[in-house]
Amino acid sequence: MCPSVDLDGWLEAFEGLAGRLDRRFARPESRRRMRRFLRGLMAGLPRVNCWTLAEYAGEASPGGMQHFLAAAVWDDDGLRADLRDYVVERFGDPEAVFVFDETGDVKKGSRTVGVQRQYTGTAGRVENAQVAVYLTYATPAGHAFLDNALYMPKSWMADPERRRAAGVPDDLEFATKPALARRLVETALDTGVPGRWATGDEVYGNDPALRAALARRGLGYVLAVARTHQIDTKAGRRKAIDLAVTLPATAWNRISAGSGAKGQRLYDWALVATTDQDLPGQHHLLIRRNITTGEYAFYRAHSPALVPLAAYVRVAGIRWNVDIDYAQCI
Repeated sequence: MCPSVDLDGWLEAFEGLAGRLDRRFARPESRRRMRRFLRGLMAGLPRVNCWTLAEYAGEASPGGMQHFLAAAVWDDDGLRADLRDYVVERFGDPEAVFVFDETGDVKKGSRTVGVQRQYTGTAGRVENAQVAVYLTYATPAGHAFLDNALYMPKSWMADPERRRAAGVPDDLEFATKPALARRLVETALDTGVPGRWATGDEVYGNDPALRAALARRGLGYVLAVARTHQIDTKAGRRKAIDLAVTLPATAWNRISAGSGAKGQRLYDWALVATTDQDLPGQHHLLIRRNITTGEYAFYRAHSPALVPLAAYVRVAGIRWNVDIDYAQCI
């Protein structure tokens, strides 16, 4: 269950945020529409589209919502900057964690920008969907979306006519999901958002360019990788799983990755030093072992300076908590 909120306090906070956004809209009608639109998005509707948002706002047709999205004039970059400022004012922390994740909106047609049959975690399978990469800002005080970027599949990028019909800019180039994540976090850092860590699933952990970019920006990271992921060690290149099964009992430490619905999330953890000669800082393979089933999970872990094992575990646990919270509340 999502936590209950004080209605009067929520309305005051909502109007405070909406008032900050007013300057980004050219017309007063759009400012009023923005408030109706945001309230609908936060209403927990079973399905979110222009019809359901209009019905929630007490409107007879979706035309107003459709015009707001398709034709109203607003400052997109300004709105993103306002969101970043708002989140940092409330949650800003030099130890914050940037969380990379992707989510998809299942679609029926083929004209929505970026839609194609692709895997989406929202449905847990391959569906006709539009997928975006999200950057979440997480601290002990709370977490919130900070930015996002639409993923444009190669099938779209190779079809000029389809792009033109959907209004896709001519200068837009294909970018992988890790490349989009890199742009998002670099924008956050360049605009002064404080943070120390980054984390994400295997889509991001398996990308060496993203890992290198994070290390060179001075961010630590805990990024999931596959059991077959190749790790460079002083003894040579090894698969992650092969390293895990040869570790002695003394290598494992039982540490909580945070509290869950059933109490502390206790796992056995181990670190194996890795060699990333061209990159600054400390580099490890972080291994998690389920204390009941013995199942393993693996992460590429980095910190600019030496940190205790528990620091890496904390970052890994934050990603799980964020995922669970979104599944419950969004």
